[in-house]
Amino acid sequence: MLINFDNAATTYPKPNSVKAAVSRAIGQFGGNAGRGGHELAMRTSEAVFEARETAASFFGAQPENTVFTLNCTHALNLAIQGVMADGGHLIISHLEHNSSARPAVRMALDGKIKLSIAEVSEDDDETVENFRSLICSDTKAIVCTAASNVTGQILPIRRIAELCSKRGICFIVDGAQACGIIRLKLSDGINILCTAGHKGLYGITGTGLLISDGKFPIRPIIQGGTGSASSSLKQPDFLPDSLESGTMNVIGAISVKEGIDFINRIGMDRIRSHEERICRRFIKELSSDKRIKIYRSPYCSYVPIVSFCIDGYLPEQVSEYLSKNGYCLRAGYHCAALAHAQLGTENGTVRFAPSVFSRESDAVALANKIKNISATEKSSKNY
Repeated sequence: MLINFDNAATTYPKPNSVKAAVSRAIGQFGGNAGRGGHELAMRTSEAVFEARETAASFFGAQPENTVFTLNCTHALNLAIQGVMADGGHLIISHLEHNSSARPAVRMALDGKIKLSIAEVSEDDDETVENFRSLICSDTKAIVCTAASNVTGQILPIRRIAELCSKRGICFIVDGAQACGIIRLKLSDGINILCTAGHKGLYGITGTGLLISDGKFPIRPIIQGGTGSASSSLKQPDFLPDSLESGTMNVIGAISVKEGIDFINRIGMDRIRSHEERICRRFIKELSSDKRIKIYRSPYCSYVPIVSFCIDGYLPEQVSEYLSKNGYCLRAGYHCAALAHAQLGTENGTVRFAPSVFSRESDAVALANKIKNISATEKSSKNY
């Protein structure tokens, strides 16, 4: 039996209600949403709109400004490239996932934008000042993760949002590791919130969301059929149609709705409390082993993610050893090159990430297995 502690990549298992909704969607909603006035298409369109309303309500948005995407990467690319299409200055943090960093760097290398990278400190005041000091007259947007996917560090989103609001700067937030765990709404000062549907929202893979307050135009980077204004060769200029070209993932959208309903039933605070308790116990069990370095600071707040390394072992070796023993943890760079460069983790880390379905006893057993890692797994590399 596999025990999954790689829920920062995608949550598994999924709630029974989500599995049931997916099965129901396959059986009942086989039409193409927004395309056609026949019964099957209309029934499917209604189900998608209900999913859109649920997601919008969860994040304090309007349904028409709630866009379904393939994943958080897709949403961030739409937001970053769409907002920065006419150039200008962009600021990102050094904790950004490659989903934000790569499109930003690519646009900068192509000469389309100017790019600055703000350092995130253990001190929120210093972090905010680092962002503020980089703002200039042509700063158009700031992109910031709500919580690092490497260490789980929570950033001062509301304070950075205030900086943006005072200067008319678009604030784009990556909520992939935070949504479903901490409360994020557009009323926090976020202009565009991007997130995954398959992580903390418990939907299936291939799902994401872009939630906008409608204040900043997003130029489409993909154009095609939308089911609206079909007689025109011009892409619709209104949300969500302008950013939802092509047949959408109906089953995925319905799964996200059910995932959000599941969170609302259980309670986000209860979910976070459960996962944090497991992380605290895991850290406590590992703390007696001086070979193990845990990447957390007493001065920061974290979502339920724990990154660690073991002296004398490569992260991949640890992950492989644990996998052979039935535990699923991710090792490596976690698609976050900037964060690892800052941490100085040249070989990456091993990442522990529980979910609402994780058990504390399994985390204790995992910790014991880590401490007893076989000497035969030892790396020949000298640290």
